[in-house]
Amino acid sequence: MGLKKEEKKRRIHNNTYMVEQEKNIGKGTKVWQNCQILKGAKIGENCTIGHNCFVGSMAVLGNGVKLESNIDVWDLVTLQDYVFVGPSAVFTNDLNPRAKYPKKDYPEYGEWKPTLVKQGASIGANSVIVAGNTIGKWAMIGAGAVVTKDVPDYTVVVGCPARVIGFVCECGNKLTFEKEESFCGVCQRKYKKEGEKVWSI
Repeated sequence: MGLKKEEKKRRIHNNTYMVEQEKNIGKGTKVWQNCQILKGAKIGENCTIGHNCFVGSMAVLGNGVKLESNIDVWDLVTLQDYVFVGPSAVFTNDLNPRAKYPKKDYPEYGEWKPTLVKQGASIGANSVIVAGNTIGKWAMIGAGAVVTKDVPDYTVVVGCPARVIGFVCECGNKLTFEKEESFCGVCQRKYKKEGEKVWSI
């Protein structure tokens, strides 16, 4: 199968390039072919990293994160537990990049911006997450969306720039609010809403 078996079922494909030993990769995590994981990257337990992915030295992946194929997780990007990232989604960390003036060498021109994707959020295929924004827990980013500002918890956003079109349960089922409350018919969770702020009750 091309996979070498590691202790506690951690599996790293033979064609994956790693700058150091797998000490920062949690047990149960699977890394598929043609990936690059740089020294210092932190990857939790039971993650799946699809083929042709890159994880930077200052990137952090929590437990249960799933990266589909062709995804670059750059420095200062943090994906909390159970984040799903669809194929070819794009993260950034520089709002005004110049090839001639890289931030590492010219800090007077600015700095990289962190991106935080909170627990359970899903990011659709080919979407773009502009640096410096936070995606709320269990939010859902539609395929091809361009996220240019923070996304609240449990919201669904689509388009360019991304805009809120609805709300979603932790299980992924659509929520419909009446009198500022909603009940998920699939998993029975209950939610409350004020403006665009949603939380479970």
